[in-house]
Amino acid sequence: MRVIRQHSEQDFADHVEAVQRLKRDYARLSAAGAPVRLAKPTSNLFRFREPADTARLDVSAFTSVLSVDPAERVAEVGGMTTYEDLVAATLPHGLMPLVVPQLRTITLGGAVTGLGIESSSFRNGLPHESVQEIEILTGAGETVVARRDNEHRELFYGFPNSYGTLGYSLRLRIELEPVKPYVHLRHLRFGDAKEAMDAFGRICADAEHDGQKVDFVDGVVFGPDELYLTLATFVDRAPWTSDYTGTDIYYTSIPRYAGTGPGDYLTTHDYLWRWDTDWFWCSGAFGLRNPTVRRLWPRSLKRSDVYRRLVALDRRTDFSRLLNLYRGRPQQEPVIQDIEVGVERGAEFLDFFHSEIGMSPVWMCPLRLRETARPAEGQSHVWPLYPLEQDRLYINFGFWGMVPMRPGQRRAHHNRLVEEEVARLGGHKSLYSDAFYAEDEFWRLYNGEGYRRLKHAYDPEGRLLDLYAKCVGNR
Repeated sequence: MRVIRQHSEQDFADHVEAVQRLKRDYARLSAAGAPVRLAKPTSNLFRFREPADTARLDVSAFTSVLSVDPAERVAEVGGMTTYEDLVAATLPHGLMPLVVPQLRTITLGGAVTGLGIESSSFRNGLPHESVQEIEILTGAGETVVARRDNEHRELFYGFPNSYGTLGYSLRLRIELEPVKPYVHLRHLRFGDAKEAMDAFGRICADAEHDGQKVDFVDGVVFGPDELYLTLATFVDRAPWTSDYTGTDIYYTSIPRYAGTGPGDYLTTHDYLWRWDTDWFWCSGAFGLRNPTVRRLWPRSLKRSDVYRRLVALDRRTDFSRLLNLYRGRPQQEPVIQDIEVGVERGAEFLDFFHSEIGMSPVWMCPLRLRETARPAEGQSHVWPLYPLEQDRLYINFGFWGMVPMRPGQRRAHHNRLVEEEVARLGGHKSLYSDAFYAEDEFWRLYNGEGYRRLKHAYDPEGRLLDLYAKCVGNR
């Protein structure tokens, strides 16, 4: 890992120079009529486009932590900085971002212009809610600093869920919170989805369980009658710590520790990355549940970005589909989605999911918006492009895998079933993966009127793709 520089005036001077250089590069690409794409070494999107021989915008100058202020508990961060590097810079100060998405190479800018989430989201909301200001290169080629209280307020609130179609974040100032060295985990088993949803509601409202404070909450569904909520709490000392970066696997430990003894303990660092080593459970597709394969697979390559590159290679070569065809097996549909529904509809969604999709495990993560500001004039929601209600607890369900197709099923059969059910339940779907909405349906769900107003203000010539073209048209 590269060394991260902090508290240097030269860093900020270098940043200013890099911004000017980026503006010139952007103007040159736009003048040539070339589509603008970022030159990024990693991606956590699951919208795989065909490789294109087009010029790319070099944003490598925006991958550093510029400063960490332990007294004010804020950090100044380049927009392309990964959470892995950000956490490495803040933990030595006893601090962490308010929400740390589960995968190491998610970038701060990506989590803000897209949507990030983690087990602190029931008390801290989503990553963009801890942002104090964003420096943005707009589609018009200008740089602006957007805050809650300045002339770019509408862009500040409309930037989340715009996925780089209004502009790119170059620098962000974010809040941090104090941490302790260890995290104590308790896994609670439930035999019924309704009971689990009731427990989510109760525990998240009180931020405690059985008299013990709760700092983090998430859960896993292994089947209709086997659900677990994991409650985690910062502690100063631990009688031991588990290691899930080698031969042991985090998610298989959950049933083992549920309801028995003192629970489990991790260092805070290992807790934040507990899901990354096995990409939740998706590393099983590469044989890593096999003890022999797991021992031979280098520890340094047990990472989500490595697995994601392998999936991208498979998509490019069409290897899995051709292998299934050769073996006479049914073709499979990738169903890789995260959705949110109100906690009161969570059991209903799981009933549908078990019946119509039949995939497990499923990740569960509660969230409640942290923002207390009133919506802007003319808007019904404070974050208009992903219109969640304030003071309402939602459950994010994440499911990532392949589902067998039957002859005669429509294109994207299972994905469309999910989209239709989420809409019926009044929820929303994240747009990091494939989406299949008709255009009028998409704009109705994601506030087309508000988006078009922002697009006209900050990208009037349409130099960047619009949200539908990028997220559904997969351009």
